[in-house]
Amino acid sequence: MARKILILAASLLIALSMSGQVRTRNNIAGAPGASMFQQNTTNTRDTTNYSDTSTVPRYTIKRYFKSLAHRDSMRINHMWMGSLVLPGTAQIYNRQYWKLPVVYGGMAALIYQGYSNGVKFKENGDVKYRNNRDYYYIGAAIFHYATIMDGIVSYKSEKTILPARASLYSAMLPGLGQAYTGNYWKIPIIYGGLITCGYFVNFNNLQYLKYKELYIEASNNPQGEVAQKYSLETLGYFKTAYRRYRDYSILAGALVYALNIIDANVFAHFSEFDVSDDLSASFEPVVIKPLNNQFANNLSPAFGFQMNLNF
Repeated sequence: MARKILILAASLLIALSMSGQVRTRNNIAGAPGASMFQQNTTNTRDTTNYSDTSTVPRYTIKRYFKSLAHRDSMRINHMWMGSLVLPGTAQIYNRQYWKLPVVYGGMAALIYQGYSNGVKFKENGDVKYRNNRDYYYIGAAIFHYATIMDGIVSYKSEKTILPARASLYSAMLPGLGQAYTGNYWKIPIIYGGLITCGYFVNFNNLQYLKYKELYIEASNNPQGEVAQKYSLETLGYFKTAYRRYRDYSILAGALVYALNIIDANVFAHFSEFDVSDDLSASFEPVVIKPLNNQFANNLSPAFGFQMNLNF
């Protein structure tokens, strides 16, 4: 019953939003060569204040919890952001309550084990407990990531391909949005770009650390072997250059990651376009009125034909 009410409310909102854009057609055309504005012979004026955004509904925290109570709708991006802060809320909105014990129980168990091993490491200083602590905390983060991904996958939408879902897929796992839209051939390109950027980040960072240590050693020991072999200007130049190359490589990786998200979103929108080769034309009689009755010598309307092309 709640779903039917929600669909009915959405239909009414769509009908109301489109009612202001629909115009009746009386098969009356303007003078030949007149613009679309001039061809509109009705004497109406659009009084809508488009700069007034006070009527645009904002998604607030109160509305978010109202959506969790299934008294309001929620977009997938709002659900994603909410589940980042409050684990399990995506499962609540998707009405998958049976997953909540798994979500909270799994995360609580991993966090408790990480905390317990952290206490043991402080007590005896054994490196084994420190490693176990880190592994459990990483496991809790991965578990939280899995619950967020589960919420995105389980989100119900009337659209076959949802652009926001494609973007979130690529944000959570690069290439997944391309797989969602069917562009599998782009996945090797994305990971090839990310791996290449990662390689240069690592290489340039190692070179930067190398010349940084040499620069420090030459500065502290002017009579040493390093200072006799390399000048401080040369070491400083290479240190700065490799640091700059490392930063450029990081920016390139971020750009590849961003393009991966943008590509998934754009091609998800393209999936809704009708790219068929169907072309059609229609002819119909119309009454051609003068461009302006005040300056026309002949006020009698003329008859003609109007042709519409659809492509």
